[in-house]
Amino acid sequence: MNTRRNFLRSCGSLAAAGAGAHMLRLGEISAMAQSSPNYKALVCVFLFGGNDANNMIIPLDAARYSAYQAMRPNIALASNVLLPVAAGGGQVPYGLHPRLTNVQRLYNQQKAAMVFNVGTLVQPTTKANLNGATLPRNLYSHSDQTSQWQTANPTVSGGSGWGGRMADLLAGANASTFPMGVSVNGSAALLQGATARPLNLTPGTALGLSRFGNSTAMNAREAGLQQLLTFDTGMQMIGAASGVMTSAVRGAQAINAALASGTPLTTVFPQTGLGRQLQQVATVMRVRGALGMNKQIFFCGMGGFDNHSDQLPTHDNLMGQLDAAIGAFYTSLETDLQLANETTIFTESEFGRTGNPSSSNGSDHAWGSHHFVLGGSVKGGEAYGTFPTHALRGPDDAGSRGLWIPSTGLDQYAATMGAWFGLGSGDLNTVFPNLRNFTNPNIGFMR
Repeated sequence: MNTRRNFLRSCGSLAAAGAGAHMLRLGEISAMAQSSPNYKALVCVFLFGGNDANNMIIPLDAARYSAYQAMRPNIALASNVLLPVAAGGGQVPYGLHPRLTNVQRLYNQQKAAMVFNVGTLVQPTTKANLNGATLPRNLYSHSDQTSQWQTANPTVSGGSGWGGRMADLLAGANASTFPMGVSVNGSAALLQGATARPLNLTPGTALGLSRFGNSTAMNAREAGLQQLLTFDTGMQMIGAASGVMTSAVRGAQAINAALASGTPLTTVFPQTGLGRQLQQVATVMRVRGALGMNKQIFFCGMGGFDNHSDQLPTHDNLMGQLDAAIGAFYTSLETDLQLANETTIFTESEFGRTGNPSSSNGSDHAWGSHHFVLGGSVKGGEAYGTFPTHALRGPDDAGSRGLWIPSTGLDQYAATMGAWFGLGSGDLNTVFPNLRNFTNPNIGFMR
């Protein structure tokens, strides 16, 4: 016998839709709604835990490689295993982590760029003004810095995300109220706006009450759910909640119909966490026309980067997973979707790692870090920003262990992509409140 408790449990498949599907109206999702030629998508890959970018991008000229090797004697990578790339007009040699073969290929094809020493900043900060500058709150804290990378608001706790604020301003660009922001990695502060709400998807699962069977059964169960919401008395427990749930049920059915309407992807994705997430992103992108989408922002992520001990084998595995997933996704953009020029993939991580190793052959929390940006609209095969001097207590160290003071602020990094995405200078200052503190708000890696 079905009880109300069992019925509520059976609603679990709706959870993925609840964060955004209520924004839909069924009539707005139509196969006649086509994406414009100006479709653009941003895809964030967040590396949770603090990626050790010191071992992701390494200078290969003799003097700087020697400084790198001396700085981290127990966890330095041998120069002969690194994947060579060049920057500065092809004159300055760098080496990528040996597992980043797809990233190296895309970089050499001028479809990927390196952005050096990015971090949360309120204003330009150097060692000379470090003691007098306004600094981000709770530097080196996982939770605070994860939040700040997603909100671009380093002096207060919480708040809307910079991607959500973009969605607020660009909401009229889409032909429906399907959420511009889609997370395939749980709740993401990056995508929360003042009015915009993201859709949370769990890769490989359907949205809605699909387990309820045919439409007659669905209608009966939906009526039962409404009865539960009103305590059988007609007085709604929370009026808004009732509307959200009803719209979520109906909207989720429409999303599933759109997802089922497209041509299946031919690209084989690795069945890792990030691989499945990026496969889900590609699946949503392929039905952008049916959903009436011209602008989309996606959030993906992978964890495991907080390597305080035995870093080398763990980081090697993580770099392999990252590279395989990005490689498959880029292949899908080129072959399945023909959207490589319209899509920009970028990495984020709450902070970098210390230049010198921990006592157990790992690394500890630091500040600035290097990142990749990939896509056909990226001015690839080049590096942007300033690489730190690998010297403990040196000109770029905020302490004594290689806590690199960022030479590029998160606001500059994200605003460069925001300008490509369609925001004007005034809107960029709204989205990134500290951007006006920087004389160079666009660091030039987008076409």
